[in-house]
Amino acid sequence: MLFKDIPGLRAIKDTLIRSVQMNHVAHAQLFHGAVGGANLALAWAYATYINCEERGEEDACGRCASCVKMAKMVHPDIHHIFPTPSAKETILELLPTWRKFLIESPYRSLTDWLEFTGATGNKQGIIPIKEAHNIIDKISLKAFEAEYKILIIWQPELMNIESANSLLKILEEPPIKTLFILVCNDANKLLTTILSRTQRVMIPALSDEDTVEYLVQKEGVVKERAKQIAYLSEGNISKAVALTGQDGQAQHEWFAKWMRMAYKLDAATLIKLADEFDTLPKEEQKGMMEYGLNIFRDLLLWKNGAEVLVRLEGEELTFVQNFSKAVKIEAIEQIVQEFSQVYYYLERNARAKILHLDLSLTVGRLFKS
Repeated sequence: MLFKDIPGLRAIKDTLIRSVQMNHVAHAQLFHGAVGGANLALAWAYATYINCEERGEEDACGRCASCVKMAKMVHPDIHHIFPTPSAKETILELLPTWRKFLIESPYRSLTDWLEFTGATGNKQGIIPIKEAHNIIDKISLKAFEAEYKILIIWQPELMNIESANSLLKILEEPPIKTLFILVCNDANKLLTTILSRTQRVMIPALSDEDTVEYLVQKEGVVKERAKQIAYLSEGNISKAVALTGQDGQAQHEWFAKWMRMAYKLDAATLIKLADEFDTLPKEEQKGMMEYGLNIFRDLLLWKNGAEVLVRLEGEELTFVQNFSKAVKIEAIEQIVQEFSQVYYYLERNARAKILHLDLSLTVGRLFKS
Protein backbone atom coordinates (compact mmCIF):
# COMPACT_ATOMS: atom_id res chain seq x y z
CA MET A 1 0.00 0.00 0.00
CA LEU A 2 1.40 3.37 -1.09
CA PHE A 3 0.07 6.84 -0.37
CA LYS A 4 -0.87 7.23 -4.03
CA ASP A 5 -3.21 4.23 -3.73
CA ILE A 6 -5.34 6.08 -1.15
CA PRO A 7 -7.82 8.61 -2.58
CA GLY A 8 -7.66 12.20 -1.32
CA LEU A 9 -6.44 13.19 2.17
CA ARG A 10 -3.49 15.11 0.73
CA ALA A 11 -2.95 17.22 3.85
CA ILE A 12 -2.67 14.16 6.14
CA LYS A 13 -0.33 12.40 3.71
CA ASP A 14 1.93 15.47 3.51
CA THR A 15 2.08 15.71 7.31
CA LEU A 16 3.09 12.06 7.67
CA ILE A 17 5.66 12.28 4.89
CA ARG A 18 7.16 15.46 6.32
CA SER A 19 7.52 13.85 9.78
CA VAL A 20 9.68 11.12 8.25
CA GLN A 21 11.75 13.50 6.15
CA MET A 22 12.45 15.74 9.17
CA ASN A 23 13.10 12.72 11.44
CA HIS A 24 10.27 13.72 13.77
CA VAL A 25 8.51 10.36 13.89
CA ALA A 26 6.78 9.88 17.24
CA HIS A 27 7.35 6.42 18.72
CA ALA A 28 3.61 5.94 19.39
CA GLN A 29 0.88 7.35 17.15
CA LEU A 30 -2.89 6.99 17.23
CA PHE A 31 -4.62 7.03 13.83
CA HIS A 32 -8.18 7.88 14.79
CA GLY A 33 -11.05 8.04 12.30
CA ALA A 34 -14.50 6.78 11.40
CA VAL A 35 -15.44 3.19 10.53
CA GLY A 36 -14.73 2.36 6.89
CA GLY A 37 -12.27 5.25 6.51
CA ALA A 38 -8.62 5.32 5.49
CA ASN A 39 -7.16 4.82 8.99
CA LEU A 40 -5.68 1.38 8.39
CA ALA A 41 -4.71 2.12 4.79
CA LEU A 42 -2.75 5.21 5.90
CA ALA A 43 -1.02 3.27 8.68
CA TRP A 44 0.07 0.66 6.14
CA ALA A 45 1.28 3.29 3.64
CA TYR A 46 3.05 5.19 6.42
CA ALA A 47 4.89 2.08 7.60
CA THR A 48 5.85 1.34 3.99
CA TYR A 49 7.25 4.85 3.56
CA ILE A 50 9.21 4.78 6.82
CA ASN A 51 11.17 1.65 5.90
CA CYS A 52 11.39 2.28 2.13
CA GLU A 53 15.00 2.01 0.94
CA GLU A 54 14.55 4.55 -1.88
CA ARG A 55 11.78 6.80 -0.60
CA GLY A 56 10.81 9.78 -2.74
CA GLU A 57 9.54 13.23 -1.88
CA GLU A 58 5.87 12.20 -2.01
CA ASP A 59 5.78 8.42 -1.62
CA ALA A 60 7.65 5.17 -1.17
CA CYS A 61 9.29 3.77 -4.28
CA GLY A 62 7.20 0.60 -4.40
CA ARG A 63 10.14 -1.30 -5.97
CA CYS A 64 12.76 -1.90 -3.27
CA ALA A 65 12.91 -5.13 -1.27
CA SER A 66 11.19 -3.51 1.71
CA CYS A 67 8.29 -2.16 -0.36
CA VAL A 68 7.78 -5.49 -2.12
CA LYS A 69 7.59 -7.31 1.21
CA MET A 70 5.25 -4.65 2.63
CA ALA A 71 2.93 -5.05 -0.35
CA LYS A 72 2.70 -8.78 0.38
CA MET A 73 2.56 -8.21 4.16
CA VAL A 74 5.53 -10.47 4.80
CA HIS A 75 8.06 -7.93 6.08
CA PRO A 76 9.82 -9.48 9.12
CA ASP A 77 10.00 -6.16 10.99
CA ILE A 78 6.31 -5.27 10.65
CA HIS A 79 4.02 -6.88 13.22
CA HIS A 80 0.24 -6.76 13.56
CA ILE A 81 -2.19 -7.06 16.42
CA PHE A 82 -5.85 -7.41 15.49
CA PRO A 83 -9.02 -8.77 17.13
CA THR A 84 -9.66 -12.48 17.05
CA PRO A 85 -13.18 -13.95 17.09
CA SER A 86 -12.42 -15.76 20.34
CA ALA A 87 -9.60 -16.28 22.85
CA LYS A 88 -9.06 -19.78 21.45
CA GLU A 89 -7.86 -18.48 18.07
CA THR A 90 -4.44 -16.86 17.92
CA ILE A 91 -3.13 -14.04 15.77
CA LEU A 92 -0.44 -16.38 14.41
CA GLU A 93 -3.12 -18.83 13.22
CA LEU A 94 -5.18 -16.04 11.65
CA LEU A 95 -2.25 -14.17 10.09
CA PRO A 96 -2.67 -15.68 6.56
CA THR A 97 -6.36 -14.77 6.67
CA TRP A 98 -5.52 -11.25 7.90
CA ARG A 99 -3.04 -10.75 5.04
CA LYS A 100 -5.64 -11.77 2.48
CA PHE A 101 -8.29 -9.58 4.12
CA LEU A 102 -6.07 -6.50 4.20
CA ILE A 103 -4.67 -6.93 0.70
CA GLU A 104 -8.20 -7.24 -0.72
CA SER A 105 -9.23 -3.96 0.93
CA PRO A 106 -7.83 -2.01 3.90
CA TYR A 107 -11.02 0.04 4.29
CA ARG A 108 -13.27 -2.54 5.87
CA SER A 109 -14.82 -2.72 9.32
CA LEU A 110 -14.56 -5.04 12.31
CA THR A 111 -17.82 -6.68 11.22
CA ASP A 112 -16.31 -7.34 7.78
CA TRP A 113 -13.25 -8.90 9.42
CA LEU A 114 -15.27 -11.20 11.67
CA GLU A 115 -17.36 -12.34 8.71
CA PHE A 116 -14.19 -12.89 6.70
CA THR A 117 -12.86 -15.24 9.37
CA GLY A 118 -16.10 -17.22 9.28
CA ALA A 119 -17.06 -16.25 12.82
CA THR A 120 -20.65 -17.18 13.68
CA GLY A 121 -23.12 -15.91 16.23
CA ASN A 122 -22.76 -12.59 18.02
CA LYS A 123 -18.98 -12.60 18.41
CA GLN A 124 -17.54 -9.12 18.97
CA GLY A 125 -13.81 -9.72 18.58
CA ILE A 126 -11.20 -9.46 21.34
CA ILE A 127 -7.47 -8.84 21.81
CA PRO A 128 -6.52 -11.12 24.73
CA ILE A 129 -3.56 -10.59 27.04
CA LYS A 130 -1.58 -13.52 25.62
CA GLU A 131 -1.49 -11.87 22.18
CA ALA A 132 -0.14 -8.64 23.64
CA HIS A 133 2.59 -10.61 25.42
CA ASN A 134 3.54 -12.56 22.27
CA ILE A 135 3.97 -9.43 20.17
CA ILE A 136 5.85 -7.57 22.89
CA ASP A 137 8.31 -10.47 23.04
CA LYS A 138 8.85 -10.18 19.28
CA ILE A 139 9.40 -6.43 19.13
CA SER A 140 11.87 -6.65 22.01
CA LEU A 141 14.27 -8.34 19.58
CA LYS A 142 16.58 -6.43 17.25
CA ALA A 143 15.22 -5.52 13.80
CA PHE A 144 16.05 -8.07 11.11
CA GLU A 145 16.69 -5.76 8.17
CA ALA A 146 14.75 -2.48 8.40
CA GLU A 147 15.65 0.69 10.28
CA TYR A 148 12.51 0.43 12.42
CA LYS A 149 10.43 -2.33 13.91
CA ILE A 150 6.80 -1.30 13.53
CA LEU A 151 3.77 -2.65 15.40
CA ILE A 152 0.36 -1.85 13.90
CA ILE A 153 -2.48 -2.41 16.35
CA TRP A 154 -5.91 -2.44 14.71
CA GLN A 155 -8.92 -1.79 16.96
CA PRO A 156 -6.91 -1.29 20.21
CA GLU A 157 -10.19 -0.27 21.89
CA LEU A 158 -11.03 -4.00 21.98
CA MET A 159 -8.14 -4.76 24.33
CA ASN A 160 -9.21 -5.95 27.75
CA ILE A 161 -7.79 -4.14 30.76
CA GLU A 162 -4.89 -6.59 31.13
CA SER A 163 -3.89 -6.22 27.46
CA ALA A 164 -4.18 -2.44 27.65
CA ASN A 165 -1.98 -2.26 30.74
CA SER A 166 0.59 -4.50 29.08
CA LEU A 167 0.68 -2.17 26.08
CA LEU A 168 0.96 0.84 28.37
CA LYS A 169 4.15 -0.54 29.94
CA ILE A 170 5.85 -0.99 26.58
CA LEU A 171 4.74 2.48 25.44
CA GLU A 172 6.35 4.00 28.53
CA GLU A 173 9.68 2.24 27.88
CA PRO A 174 9.77 1.44 24.16
CA PRO A 175 12.65 -0.53 22.65
CA ILE A 176 15.05 1.46 20.48
CA LYS A 177 13.91 2.09 16.90
CA THR A 178 10.44 0.70 17.56
CA LEU A 179 7.25 2.42 16.40
CA PHE A 180 3.69 1.79 17.54
CA ILE A 181 0.76 2.74 15.28
CA LEU A 182 -2.64 2.32 16.93
CA VAL A 183 -5.53 2.36 14.46
CA CYS A 184 -8.90 2.94 16.13
CA ASN A 185 -12.46 4.07 15.50
CA ASP A 186 -13.42 4.99 19.07
CA ALA A 187 -10.65 6.62 21.10
CA ASN A 188 -13.04 7.14 24.02
CA LYS A 189 -12.74 3.44 24.82
CA LEU A 190 -8.97 3.59 25.23
CA LEU A 191 -7.28 4.14 28.58
CA THR A 192 -6.52 7.81 29.14
CA THR A 193 -2.96 6.82 30.05
CA ILE A 194 -2.53 5.26 26.60
CA LEU A 195 -3.99 8.35 24.92
CA SER A 196 -1.56 10.56 26.82
CA ARG A 197 1.41 8.57 25.49
CA THR A 198 0.45 8.67 21.82
CA GLN A 199 0.54 11.38 19.20
CA ARG A 200 -2.99 11.64 17.88
CA VAL A 201 -3.50 11.78 14.12
CA MET A 202 -7.10 12.59 13.18
CA ILE A 203 -8.07 10.94 9.89
CA PRO A 204 -11.02 12.78 8.28
CA ALA A 205 -13.68 10.93 6.33
CA LEU A 206 -13.18 10.76 2.60
CA SER A 207 -15.01 13.45 0.65
CA ASP A 208 -17.75 12.59 -1.83
CA GLU A 209 -15.32 13.36 -4.66
CA ASP A 210 -12.70 10.98 -3.26
CA THR A 211 -15.30 8.25 -2.76
CA VAL A 212 -16.54 8.69 -6.32
CA GLU A 213 -12.96 8.47 -7.61
CA TYR A 214 -12.37 5.25 -5.66
CA LEU A 215 -15.61 3.61 -6.84
CA VAL A 216 -15.05 4.54 -10.48
CA GLN A 217 -11.38 3.51 -10.61
CA LYS A 218 -11.30 0.54 -8.22
CA GLU A 219 -14.82 -0.89 -8.42
CA GLY A 220 -15.77 0.03 -11.99
CA VAL A 221 -18.94 1.86 -10.94
CA VAL A 222 -20.41 4.37 -13.42
CA LYS A 223 -20.00 7.95 -12.25
CA GLU A 224 -23.68 8.79 -11.70
CA ARG A 225 -24.23 5.71 -9.54
CA ALA A 226 -20.95 6.42 -7.72
CA LYS A 227 -22.28 9.87 -6.78
CA GLN A 228 -25.42 8.32 -5.28
CA ILE A 229 -23.35 5.82 -3.31
CA ALA A 230 -20.97 8.52 -2.07
CA TYR A 231 -23.94 10.49 -0.75
CA LEU A 232 -25.24 7.49 1.17
CA SER A 233 -21.92 6.17 2.46
CA GLU A 234 -20.60 9.50 3.84
CA GLY A 235 -16.94 8.59 3.51
CA ASN A 236 -17.32 4.96 4.60
CA ILE A 237 -15.59 3.00 1.80
CA SER A 238 -16.65 -0.34 3.28
CA LYS A 239 -20.28 0.71 3.14
CA ALA A 240 -19.83 2.26 -0.31
CA VAL A 241 -18.50 -0.99 -1.77
CA ALA A 242 -21.40 -2.91 -0.21
CA LEU A 243 -23.86 -0.51 -1.82
CA THR A 244 -22.43 -1.12 -5.29
CA GLY A 245 -24.42 -4.35 -5.40
CA GLN A 246 -27.73 -2.53 -4.94
CA ASP A 247 -29.85 -0.76 -7.54
CA GLY A 248 -29.89 2.90 -6.47
CA GLN A 249 -32.55 3.97 -8.94
CA ALA A 250 -34.89 1.19 -7.83
CA GLN A 251 -34.30 2.13 -4.20
CA HIS A 252 -35.24 5.77 -4.82
CA GLU A 253 -38.33 4.85 -6.86
CA TRP A 254 -39.52 2.45 -4.15
CA PHE A 255 -38.89 4.99 -1.40
CA ALA A 256 -40.63 7.80 -3.32
CA LYS A 257 -43.67 5.62 -3.93
CA TRP A 258 -43.73 4.64 -0.25
CA MET A 259 -43.68 8.27 0.89
CA ARG A 260 -46.41 9.27 -1.58
CA MET A 261 -48.65 6.47 -0.34
CA ALA A 262 -47.91 7.44 3.27
CA TYR A 263 -48.84 11.05 2.47
CA LYS A 264 -52.15 9.84 1.01
CA LEU A 265 -52.58 7.38 3.90
CA ASP A 266 -53.44 4.71 1.33
CA ALA A 267 -53.70 1.81 3.79
CA ALA A 268 -54.19 -0.94 1.19
CA THR A 269 -51.04 0.02 -0.74
CA LEU A 270 -49.05 0.54 2.46
CA ILE A 271 -49.89 -3.01 3.56
CA LYS A 272 -48.60 -4.33 0.21
CA LEU A 273 -45.43 -2.28 0.55
CA ALA A 274 -44.91 -3.65 4.06
CA ASP A 275 -45.17 -7.19 2.62
CA GLU A 276 -42.57 -6.28 -0.02
CA PHE A 277 -40.28 -4.76 2.61
CA ASP A 278 -40.53 -7.95 4.68
CA THR A 279 -39.07 -10.00 1.80
CA LEU A 280 -35.93 -7.84 1.45
CA PRO A 281 -32.63 -9.01 2.94
CA LYS A 282 -31.92 -7.54 6.38
CA GLU A 283 -29.13 -5.27 5.11
CA GLU A 284 -31.39 -3.83 2.39
CA GLN A 285 -34.08 -3.15 4.98
CA LYS A 286 -31.58 -1.26 7.12
CA GLY A 287 -30.27 0.43 3.99
CA MET A 288 -33.76 1.76 3.22
CA MET A 289 -33.95 3.28 6.69
CA GLU A 290 -30.53 4.89 6.24
CA TYR A 291 -31.60 6.20 2.85
CA GLY A 292 -34.71 7.70 4.40
CA LEU A 293 -32.68 9.36 7.16
CA ASN A 294 -30.41 10.95 4.56
CA ILE A 295 -33.35 12.17 2.48
CA PHE A 296 -35.15 13.71 5.46
CA ARG A 297 -31.91 15.26 6.71
CA ASP A 298 -31.52 17.06 3.37
CA LEU A 299 -35.22 17.90 3.41
CA LEU A 300 -34.67 19.57 6.79
CA LEU A 301 -31.71 21.53 5.38
CA TRP A 302 -33.80 22.65 2.42
CA LYS A 303 -36.65 23.79 4.65
CA ASN A 304 -34.22 25.82 6.75
CA GLY A 305 -32.80 27.65 3.75
CA ALA A 306 -29.49 25.75 3.65
CA GLU A 307 -29.86 24.60 0.03
CA VAL A 308 -26.12 24.85 -0.59
CA LEU A 309 -25.53 22.01 1.90
CA VAL A 310 -27.88 19.64 0.07
CA ARG A 311 -25.84 17.11 -1.91
CA LEU A 312 -28.67 15.47 -3.85
CA GLU A 313 -29.06 15.63 -7.61
CA GLY A 314 -31.62 14.66 -10.24
CA GLU A 315 -34.84 12.93 -9.21
CA GLU A 316 -33.84 12.79 -5.54
CA LEU A 317 -33.37 16.56 -5.43
CA THR A 318 -36.72 17.05 -7.16
CA PHE A 319 -38.33 14.79 -4.55
CA VAL A 320 -36.89 16.89 -1.71
CA GLN A 321 -37.98 20.14 -3.37
CA ASN A 322 -41.55 18.91 -3.85
CA PHE A 323 -41.94 17.44 -0.37
CA SER A 324 -40.49 20.55 1.25
CA LYS A 325 -43.64 22.40 0.20
CA ALA A 326 -45.96 19.93 1.92
CA VAL A 327 -44.20 18.89 5.14
CA LYS A 328 -43.61 21.01 8.23
CA ILE A 329 -40.21 21.19 9.94
CA GLU A 330 -41.61 19.83 13.21
CA ALA A 331 -42.95 16.77 11.38
CA ILE A 332 -39.58 16.10 9.71
CA GLU A 333 -37.79 16.08 13.07
CA GLN A 334 -40.23 13.50 14.44
CA ILE A 335 -40.03 11.41 11.26
CA VAL A 336 -36.24 11.24 11.60
CA GLN A 337 -36.68 9.91 15.13
CA GLU A 338 -39.14 7.27 13.90
CA PHE A 339 -36.76 6.09 11.15
CA SER A 340 -33.90 5.87 13.64
CA GLN A 341 -36.01 3.81 16.00
CA VAL A 342 -37.04 1.37 13.27
CA TYR A 343 -33.37 0.95 12.28
CA TYR A 344 -32.59 0.17 15.93
CA TYR A 345 -35.28 -2.52 16.09
CA LEU A 346 -34.29 -4.04 12.71
CA GLU A 347 -30.78 -4.55 14.06
CA ARG A 348 -32.35 -6.51 16.90
CA ASN A 349 -34.35 -8.73 14.55
CA ALA A 350 -37.83 -7.33 15.17
CA ARG A 351 -40.44 -8.31 12.53
CA ALA A 352 -39.82 -6.03 9.54
CA LYS A 353 -43.39 -6.14 8.23
CA ILE A 354 -44.91 -4.86 11.46
CA LEU A 355 -42.22 -2.19 11.88
CA HIS A 356 -42.66 -0.94 8.33
CA LEU A 357 -46.44 -0.71 8.44
CA ASP A 358 -46.38 1.06 11.80
CA LEU A 359 -43.75 3.49 10.47
CA SER A 360 -45.82 4.14 7.33
CA LEU A 361 -48.93 5.03 9.31
CA THR A 362 -46.97 7.15 11.75
CA VAL A 363 -45.23 9.07 8.95
CA GLY A 364 -48.55 9.55 7.20
CA ARG A 365 -50.09 11.11 10.30
CA LEU A 366 -47.03 13.34 10.78
CA PHE A 367 -47.29 14.50 7.17
CA LYS A 368 -50.84 15.68 7.89
CA SER A 369 -50.08 17.26 11.27
